[in-house]
Amino acid sequence: MEVIITIIPIFFIIILGWVARKKGFITAEFLVPANKLVYYLSIPAMIFSAIAKSSFHEQFVGMVLFLTLLAAAGIYATAYLATRLFTMDPARAGAFIQSSGHGNVGYIGLPIAFYYLGETALGKAGIIAGFLMILQNLLSVVALQLHDTSGKRHPGVKPLLLKLVGNPVIIGAMAGILVSALEIPLPRVIGRSIDILGGLAPPMALLLIGASLSLQLMREYLRPTLGAVVFKLLLLPAGGLLLFNLVGLGMEDYLPALILLCTPTATISYVMAKEMHGDADFAVATISASTLFSSITFMLWLAGVSYYCKV
Repeated sequence: MEVIITIIPIFFIIILGWVARKKGFITAEFLVPANKLVYYLSIPAMIFSAIAKSSFHEQFVGMVLFLTLLAAAGIYATAYLATRLFTMDPARAGAFIQSSGHGNVGYIGLPIAFYYLGETALGKAGIIAGFLMILQNLLSVVALQLHDTSGKRHPGVKPLLLKLVGNPVIIGAMAGILVSALEIPLPRVIGRSIDILGGLAPPMALLLIGASLSLQLMREYLRPTLGAVVFKLLLLPAGGLLLFNLVGLGMEDYLPALILLCTPTATISYVMAKEMHGDADFAVATISASTLFSSITFMLWLAGVSYYCKV
């Protein structure tokens, strides 16, 4: 029952964002600055606050982080093999691999971890999210670059690493880890200011995701989109859950990480596909489809894990 109470309101806000876009309350001109506000300020503040308030030495579980990254890397490799097996067009193949593994950790994963598990678990999820985002971005760039047939040269490894280091969400996570690990006290004024800014992230991010959905492109790319959705929403969480249980980890340790693995395709996938000559329309279709289907798969995964652990 708790799963339903958590998931349905979250996806109600996403659908509300879609309706608001259709009715003109959210315009195309508003989406760009609003996304920047959430991405550069609000989500980093939310992650920093959650991690900084938690005890790093108690929340950090190295084995959970390792297995989460292993599962994420594994799905990229599996998706790559699938594109070779079905001989996909290069532009489609790069976007398919990225869409199968690049999860919407910041906009959906962390809000669900917060609403379902509370602020303490959000700190644990935030720690994992920082490292997971680095891996996802690296592997996505590799996948897109390997399948780029435009003939244009891309920046080398150094510019990519500098871009990752400057990622505001990763900065927020790493700064929070530093404050928590070193037990640095934050002045109350600063702490409350960051809390207010971070409080904007969950509802605004969900509205923006809804406003970005495209049902038309979902219909145009139905079959390959469903394939990527299966990889992202079913195979990736299943692989992570299998690894967590093989090692014998407790649900309270791995559940925040599992929520991050269950996330739909990240909205940034469209931007990356467009910039690196992948199939950008296919990326939009997968983002839309995986976001909508994740309203069901999130409930199934969380309810299933809760039931399994009680048996």
